[in-house]
Amino acid sequence: MGTILFVTLLVLLILNVPIGVALGLSVVVVFMLEGNIPLLVVIQKMFNGTDSFPLMAIPFFLLAGKLMETGGISARLIRFANTIVGNLPGGLAIVAVMGCTFFAAISGSSAATTAAVGGILIPHMVKKGYDVRFSAALHATGGTIGVMIPPSVPMVLYGVAASASISDLFIAGIGPGILVAISLILYSYWISKKNGWGGGEKHTPKEIWEAFKDAILAILMPIIILGGIYGAIFTPTEAAVVAVIYGLVVGLFVYREIKWRDLGEIFAGSASMTAVIMLIIATANAFGYLMTRENIPQEIAQFMLGITDSTIITLLIINILLLILGTFMETAVTIILLTPILLPITNSLGIDPVLFGVIMVVNSAIGMLTPPVGINLLVAGNIAKLQNTEIERAVIPFLVIMIVDLMLITYIPEISLFLVNLSK
Repeated sequence: MGTILFVTLLVLLILNVPIGVALGLSVVVVFMLEGNIPLLVVIQKMFNGTDSFPLMAIPFFLLAGKLMETGGISARLIRFANTIVGNLPGGLAIVAVMGCTFFAAISGSSAATTAAVGGILIPHMVKKGYDVRFSAALHATGGTIGVMIPPSVPMVLYGVAASASISDLFIAGIGPGILVAISLILYSYWISKKNGWGGGEKHTPKEIWEAFKDAILAILMPIIILGGIYGAIFTPTEAAVVAVIYGLVVGLFVYREIKWRDLGEIFAGSASMTAVIMLIIATANAFGYLMTRENIPQEIAQFMLGITDSTIITLLIINILLLILGTFMETAVTIILLTPILLPITNSLGIDPVLFGVIMVVNSAIGMLTPPVGINLLVAGNIAKLQNTEIERAVIPFLVIMIVDLMLITYIPEISLFLVNLSK
């Protein structure tokens, strides 16, 4: 039955059936062939998969990110960053990475970060002489910081799947997010200096101060949200609601860039994204139930542990597996399906579940840069009006940087766990 389950899923994916539907149909096929379990069980398992209070954070963080994107937050953050480093070689590229890092602390979504920052900066960078392919690839890669720096929707998913502390996962994502940002800034500075991109007039302290005042409400948002979580004022789920209220007030009444007529489209877009994720979570839970019943996770764990008892080699194998699967599986599916399979392996090796969660999230972020699923490539390519092959070639150096960072995060746990241990 386990073989039938996976073969059915593979056939449906080849037929281009949406992943959420494919997972559910695979389970239904197995139940019908067995004949001794009512199909009502599928519905019950789907409901159980979504009946979780922490998952409420997902629609609210998605909505908060949409409100910030529409409400002029990203434009003000970019302007402030530009006054600080815009005069350096590769100044706009550095501003792009800083903008992605700032916006990541608001949105929790990789694609939203790419769209919010890239929509403003990619055309501006091209106008200033930067190569369009480099600009698009940079923003696609910078967008991955959106799922590392808290809040992070994939970390919420992992926290629910692994019964791990979402607050600890959020703290653990700060170090890796900063590492990736610094790596991208250093590469952008080097390649821009080599090609003569960027540089310009230095901004005066008065201009920097004016830009800071204009962006202060945007800068305060992650401080309020994350400070509230780590100060035990509210939970991550409650923090998501606070973020929505903050975004509404700032967008509607302070910056006034959101009009009342825009709210319908904003809410509908967020609801649509939430529906897709929740359907995947629901059907993946039913799929996971069948896998557990057939002892598939245990058999895979025994097989992998039978290959080697080395923690270093096992982590390398897991990373390679996640990188391969990330090329054609969506983030939510990867985390929900593979966490029950891989977590027993890492637990047996004494690897901290929070660290493993960060490793899974960083792997899924890299998957957003690889075709055919690579959502960040699609978003940045559409903004830059590039063919898929053009941006895919341009992103190769960035993929190398990300994989090097992944190895550092995997084998130097302190990058992720230093702040977690400090907070306890």
